[in-house]
Amino acid sequence: MKHEPEQAPLRPEYDFSSGTRGKHHEAYRRGRNVVLLDPDVAAVFKDSDAVNAALRALARLAHAHAGRASDR
Repeated sequence: MKHEPEQAPLRPEYDFSSGTRGKHHEAYRRGRNVVLLDPDVAAVFKDSDAVNAALRALARLAHAHAGRASDR
C-alpha cells in the first residue's frame, strides 16, 4: 500500500484557483527557458514579446559596441 505524505494547508495568500496545470510544460519540453522576472522588471515588460524585443535590442547594441571596440 502506498503511503501519501500529509499535506500542509495552503496559506490564504496562495490562490491557485485560476491556475492552469502544466501551462508551460510544452514550451519547456521544446527547449525554451522559463525565466522569473522580479516584480519591478515585470511591471515594465508585460509579456514575453516585450522581454524578447528588449533583449534583442540589447544584444544588437552589445554586438555593435564589441565591433567598435575591436577596431581600436
